[in-house]
Amino acid sequence: MAELYADQAAGLRRLFAREPLRVVTFAAGSPGVGKSVLVANVAACLAQRGRTVLVLDESTRRTVASCFGVSSRLDLLQVINRERSLAEVMQTVAPGVLVLPAAKAVKKLGKLNEQQQRVLSASLSAIEDPVDVILVDASQDHPLGFSPLGLAAHETVIVMSPTAASITDAYALIKKVSLGYARRNYRVLVNGVRGMEEGRTVFGNIARVTHSRRFARLEFAGCVPLDERLHQAASLCQPVGNLYPEASAAKACRKLAGDLLAWHASDDDSGGLEQFVQQLLHLSQHIDPVAIYA
Repeated sequence: MAELYADQAAGLRRLFAREPLRVVTFAAGSPGVGKSVLVANVAACLAQRGRTVLVLDESTRRTVASCFGVSSRLDLLQVINRERSLAEVMQTVAPGVLVLPAAKAVKKLGKLNEQQQRVLSASLSAIEDPVDVILVDASQDHPLGFSPLGLAAHETVIVMSPTAASITDAYALIKKVSLGYARRNYRVLVNGVRGMEEGRTVFGNIARVTHSRRFARLEFAGCVPLDERLHQAASLCQPVGNLYPEASAAKACRKLAGDLLAWHASDDDSGGLEQFVQQLLHLSQHIDPVAIYA
C-alpha cells in the first residue's frame, strides 16, 4: 500500500509540478575512485525520493548495471543502427532506475549520419515523460579525451579520492576540459575520506590552485566517507542504503541525492531531453580532438 501511495505521489508531482529534467555527469581523472558505485547509489537514492532516473553508462569494466547484479551485452549503438529497439537495450535495474549502456555509441557520435542522428533523437526523446534525472557515468578512456555526454550535461561532478595521484589527475582533467571547451563550472566530490574535514581540505587545495590559474570555478559537492559497508554492499550488488541504511556512506549518498535536486537549474536547462540530445549531437559533431588534449 505504501508503494502505491508513493507511485501516486510521484505521478501527481509530475502532472502538476513537473520539475525540469536534470542531466548530471560524473567523471574522474583516473580509475579506482569508486565513481560507478557512487553513481549507482545516488541513482537508488533519487529513486527512493520518487524520481525516475536514467543512467547513461559509458563504462566497459564496472558498469552501473553490474552494481545492481544485472549484465548486458547490448548497447545504444544497436538502437542507432536499428538492430535493436530501445526497450531491448534499456534495463530496469531497480524500481525507478533505468540503465542505458552507451559505451560503444558515445564513441561513434561524431560519425553518425543524418538518419542515425534522427533515430537517436527520436528514440531518446520518446522516453522523456517518465524520466526526471539523467546521470551520466562518463568513460575515462574516450578517444577524444572527454565524453560529449559530459559536455552536454547541465552539471559535471568530478569524483576523486584523497590521494595525491587522484588529486593530480582530477586537476589535469578539469584543466584539459576547461581550456579545450571553455567549460568553467565543476562540482567536486571526494570519495573515501576519513572525515568531513579531510574532504573539505582536499577540495580547498584543488580549488585554490584552480582559482589561481583562473580557468575554472569549483564547488564542493560533498564527500563520502571511507566505509567498509559500502564495499560490502557493492560486493553483494546492492545499494548501501538498502542493506545498511544507517551506514555513514548511505547517509552521504542520500545527502548528495538531495543536494543534486536542489542545484540551481538555469533557464537554458529547461528544454528537456530533446534539447539535451540536440546539444549532444551538435557538440559531438564539432569536437576538436587537438583542443581537448591541449
